[in-house]
Amino acid sequence: MEQISARLLALSPSATLAMSQKSQELKAQGLDIINLSVGEPDFNTPDHIKEAAKNAVDGNFSFYTAVPGYLSLREAISKKLKVENGVDFAPTQIVVGNGAKQEICNVILAIVDKGDEVIIPTPAWVSYFEMVKLAEGVNVPFLCGQDQDFKITAEQLESLITDKTKVVLLCSPSNPTGAIYSKEELAAIAKVLAKYPRIIVIADEIYEHISYCGQLTSIASFPELKDRVVIINGVSKAYAMTGWRIGFCAAPAYIAKAVTKLQGQYTSGCSSIAQKAAEAAYTGSQECVEVMRQAFERRRDLIFDLVQQIPGFRLDKKPQGAFYVFPDVTALFGKKTSDGKVISNADELAMYLLETGHVAGVTGAAFGAPDCIRFSYATSEEKIVEAMRRVKAAVEELS
Repeated sequence: MEQISARLLALSPSATLAMSQKSQELKAQGLDIINLSVGEPDFNTPDHIKEAAKNAVDGNFSFYTAVPGYLSLREAISKKLKVENGVDFAPTQIVVGNGAKQEICNVILAIVDKGDEVIIPTPAWVSYFEMVKLAEGVNVPFLCGQDQDFKITAEQLESLITDKTKVVLLCSPSNPTGAIYSKEELAAIAKVLAKYPRIIVIADEIYEHISYCGQLTSIASFPELKDRVVIINGVSKAYAMTGWRIGFCAAPAYIAKAVTKLQGQYTSGCSSIAQKAAEAAYTGSQECVEVMRQAFERRRDLIFDLVQQIPGFRLDKKPQGAFYVFPDVTALFGKKTSDGKVISNADELAMYLLETGHVAGVTGAAFGAPDCIRFSYATSEEKIVEAMRRVKAAVEELS
């Protein structure tokens, strides 16, 4: 008899990971699949970071670390936040974990009780909703369409606030849309939230350095929200270190303490070697970050132009950050495949493009936006050109 907890049964599998796995299965069958479903830079980790990891091995950094991470790493993160973002978080307010994903989940589990509401402007990353479910909180999604650049306004946010609102979760630059909140937009949101001192803001800034519009503003920099913002970030995207699994939260002291307590009971400190590599990432030359950012910008421009040529795809503006395009595909709903099957939603379109065009994307439904589909352009320009050629050909076969 299978006995799985109700807690786990309530969770949905990750749509991005599921599509990536499906792609790998088809590849194993000998099919030439171009996988644009996963948000992973195709660059290698910069050499000076790898060298730091090798030195850490040789230096016998092979013992348990403190639960929140090496002090030297947390000091480096504290300095980065001060210099780059203009925000003050002491090393004791920083907890390093197994990727930004774990730290978001840690924070939600640490502050959300059963019945607490979490406002999530959508489209939003697939895992936010499931983490709130895990904490027995209540998801309050609000769909922000292309007509408002996929961003919630201060007025819309205030209309969602109730006496049960505990958290507002913002991601800028956004996964899956690439939208970025301007300083003025964040100022208006901060002004609203200043009226509700019980509300905590979780600011997911993991794509911070993949921006095509200059220096970003962190909502943590607004004084009216002091001690009420948790910053989430890490090395995965900016430094091409997805597999190293290092992320962090910078939080009010009491939340950092709670997260450390939680993490101490189920993972403890993360890899000592990876922590030393991350320290080198934050303290070393940042030239590698800019080189990769420029490459992503070229790819953004390329894929945006190619998407415009695909019948039924609507993408009004270039994404401002991250490495995703998120076109509206509703014009294709109701179209038929060559064997007479009707494409009725983005889920079916994504599967059709995978099976017919051999290109993996992710249905927008997973991000709370069922009219769209997401493609990652964190791959070579050659693969982007070929992938969009295949998508266009597959779409043109629909009738």
